[in-house]
Amino acid sequence: MKVLTINSGSSSLKVALFDMKSEKRLSFLEVEKIGERVSRMIFQKETVFEGEVKSHFEAIEIVEDFLSKRDILKNFNHLFAVGHRVVHGGEKFKKSVLVDRDVMREIERLSSLAPLHNPANLKGIEAVLKKSSKVPQVAVFDTSFHQTLPKEAFLYAIDYNLYEKEGIRRYGFHGTSHSYVAKEAAKIVGKSLKELNLITLHLGNGASAAAIKRGKSIETSMGFTPLEGLVMGSRSGDIDAGAILYLLKKGFDFESLDYLLNKNSGLKGLCGVNDMREIEKRIDKERFREAFDVFCHRIKKYIGAYMAVLGGADVLVFTAGIGENSALVREKVCSGLDVFGIKIDKEKNRNGQIDISKGDSKVKVLVIKTDEEIEIARESVRVVSKIC
Repeated sequence: MKVLTINSGSSSLKVALFDMKSEKRLSFLEVEKIGERVSRMIFQKETVFEGEVKSHFEAIEIVEDFLSKRDILKNFNHLFAVGHRVVHGGEKFKKSVLVDRDVMREIERLSSLAPLHNPANLKGIEAVLKKSSKVPQVAVFDTSFHQTLPKEAFLYAIDYNLYEKEGIRRYGFHGTSHSYVAKEAAKIVGKSLKELNLITLHLGNGASAAAIKRGKSIETSMGFTPLEGLVMGSRSGDIDAGAILYLLKKGFDFESLDYLLNKNSGLKGLCGVNDMREIEKRIDKERFREAFDVFCHRIKKYIGAYMAVLGGADVLVFTAGIGENSALVREKVCSGLDVFGIKIDKEKNRNGQIDISKGDSKVKVLVIKTDEEIEIARESVRVVSKIC
């Protein structure tokens, strides 16, 4: 039973192939610079194709040809399913769904909420449909895991008509990652997910936190867009809306504000660098230390808030690029949190262990490598199996 997962960007295609009987990853390919004069495909950090790739459909053809020549997959018609990452499902999609024309139209309609992502995600679906129309396709939404948020958590305190007519509310993102690491954490501590309260921290260039009560997301840091919440690589996270109004008065227009908040804020805005590895190398310099401290302070603040919302947590999880690899960030974030029963063992933390908790820590602190692709593959099997 082979399942292909696709994460389609505006000019890229990330493809993973799994044997779902063993959940073994058979292959991971990335096609870059689609539509540009010179595109390339990478397999195991090696460029295996270089040339012009005009469209996502051509990228799919190159992927299929590569997998066939390596005897990994004869062709797409031999797939059990294809699972797609789709960023925004709005309020319509509370779970992963089998893709049909109605679903595709709804994903397109929701593009106004995620103009940089949904149209690109749709290109991947259309390319597979054109290539192998009989293979079941499943849309797995970043937002669907957070559809369990209670109304008091997702409503903004603005004119209620803007929620009813425009859909302005908290949606949350990174849901596939939060869902995956929550399940893995339950396995590690040897309990059912329904028995646990968890705080999960997805810390990468994009960063978000989630409060998960008995397996359901009840609060998350990203909001109407992926801009709200934690400090990120180049995104501001939380900022007073009044500051934006002030900048409008000062002559900033939509494009300049969009660039500022999404591309030139966060760590990059504070110190000129959005790579935490580079910041840690220069942490003895004031601006880099300040950026590091602001990043960690915001995370710590959210942990405190989520401890209150959950009524205490059993597990704290660090994941994604920074969460998995920066012992310094984990140590700084957890410093002083013993008031909540959170204590980490510095040696375990620095030695790359999964469980970095001290023996007397009331909260398990875990470092879990996220795997959004296998979560998408699992969801695809679940959805397709229901109709077979």
